[in-house]
Amino acid sequence: MLYTEDRKSGQKGIYSLILLLLMAVPLTTGCIAWEPNKNRELTMEAFSELKAPAFVFDANEIKKHLKTLADADGGRTEADQRTRSHYRGNHDYPLVWVTRTGVGEQADSLLAWLHLVGDIGFSEKAFCVADIEQDLRRMRAYDFDGGKNTINRVAARLEYHLTKACLRYCYGQRYGFVNPHRVFNFMEAEREDSLHRVTKYRGLFDVDMDLPSQDYYAEVFRKIQTDSLAPYLREVQPGGSYYDQLKRMLPNATTEDERQRILCNMEGARWRRHQPIAEQGKRIVVNIPAFHLYAYGPDSVMEMRVVCGAVKTKTPQLSSNIEYMEVNPQWVIPMSIIRNDVAHHAGDAGYFARHRYNIYNRSNGQQMGISQVSSQMLLSGNYRVAQEGGPGNSLGRIVFRFKNNFSVFLHDTSTPSAFQSVTRAFSHGCVRVARPFDLAHFVLDAPDDWLLDRIRIAMGKTPQTEQGRQYVSTHEDEKQRLKLIGYVPVKPHVPLYIIYRTLWYDEDGVLQTWPDVYGYDKVLWQNLQTYVR
Repeated sequence: MLYTEDRKSGQKGIYSLILLLLMAVPLTTGCIAWEPNKNRELTMEAFSELKAPAFVFDANEIKKHLKTLADADGGRTEADQRTRSHYRGNHDYPLVWVTRTGVGEQADSLLAWLHLVGDIGFSEKAFCVADIEQDLRRMRAYDFDGGKNTINRVAARLEYHLTKACLRYCYGQRYGFVNPHRVFNFMEAEREDSLHRVTKYRGLFDVDMDLPSQDYYAEVFRKIQTDSLAPYLREVQPGGSYYDQLKRMLPNATTEDERQRILCNMEGARWRRHQPIAEQGKRIVVNIPAFHLYAYGPDSVMEMRVVCGAVKTKTPQLSSNIEYMEVNPQWVIPMSIIRNDVAHHAGDAGYFARHRYNIYNRSNGQQMGISQVSSQMLLSGNYRVAQEGGPGNSLGRIVFRFKNNFSVFLHDTSTPSAFQSVTRAFSHGCVRVARPFDLAHFVLDAPDDWLLDRIRIAMGKTPQTEQGRQYVSTHEDEKQRLKLIGYVPVKPHVPLYIIYRTLWYDEDGVLQTWPDVYGYDKVLWQNLQTYVR
């Protein structure tokens, strides 16, 4: 019988004892003198000495054991840290799972989902399932002893393991078991000091996505305590056709590599993007491992080869919207390229002429003489180096602009031979597209023929309309043609997703396997070890 926190659960036996005592009082009839029953006014307090210490909850004792469990827990996930901090604090906190009636049905609701973690490739051990079930059986069978399984020790273990398992599971299914911002944005150094300490990491992931607020864990606790955990556990389950298809594939994986690939891509599908990868409407998806771009229209898909960043200058993952195009753009050279490739050519007029590079003072826009600017001046950041637009420009003849924090974009190229390679990781981070005019046509909303011809002419292509042919015949000066059109707005904006998926759809909608060119799956797999071992 559990006494201190709940007298009701122990009353049955005591009531039986009362009944026996009352039955022991002799009945009086006839002329026998009636005497008052001396046990008539007995209360439950009269039986307080019958309470068994082995069945008494002691909140302070439970919390002492909880702190010991927290101090010994070496788990490294955020859910583990939150669990430890909750039970390491002062003793004013309420218990989450253990109440005056023991442990309720919320534990059973959680266990029902934890028994399904094998379906997502995880181990029940990562969620303390065996420990929870064993101690839950002890609690409900009053199977306590005077050693490691006293009522308070069992209650503490149940409280701690249920919380840890619940936070791990809810956090992972709702937000992802791996935080890509922490993993990818701190995996590769961009700059180091003289002692080889990293002073700046290269940003590789910039996707707005749901992240837990400071109150998230308190919210989960409230759902447990208000008996609304069961519906919340259903709510946090990942969804979408892509995730569901990967989940169905998992049991049929025939090799360990295939299984790992599926699990890594399932993890990526758990990340809740603020701009989800749309399954309808006009959109563009660049899948880095496939080195392909897929332009999805209402009833067709256009695909083309792309060149992405080299392993040392990776193309970042991001979500954005194509807002406008520039025909024959000037290329403003990023500081990283100035630092690595341009600065040591300072003062070399031949080098700058061959590449059609010009130097400008950032403060007033004035063009500088090549001999006037030293390498130190270039590295100061007070001067920009830009390549003239037109033939031979590194951006090619057209660039597709979208907001991002990396100064990357989609663009044409002056070296189309790169598209013939199987592994096309050559750029400084931007994405070069094999069919830039076709992509320009795709992003425009019902463009007229003259607009398309102006883009063709400015890009050095043959016009398709009579008006275009007349323009070319009367404007032989190439510089005039280059300036026929420059800025081209894209309205409505077209969603763009630059993703990294080693399992992704081809133009026919068939899921294909692609190589882990940047090693991201390997990194994800290392971070998933807590759950799969």
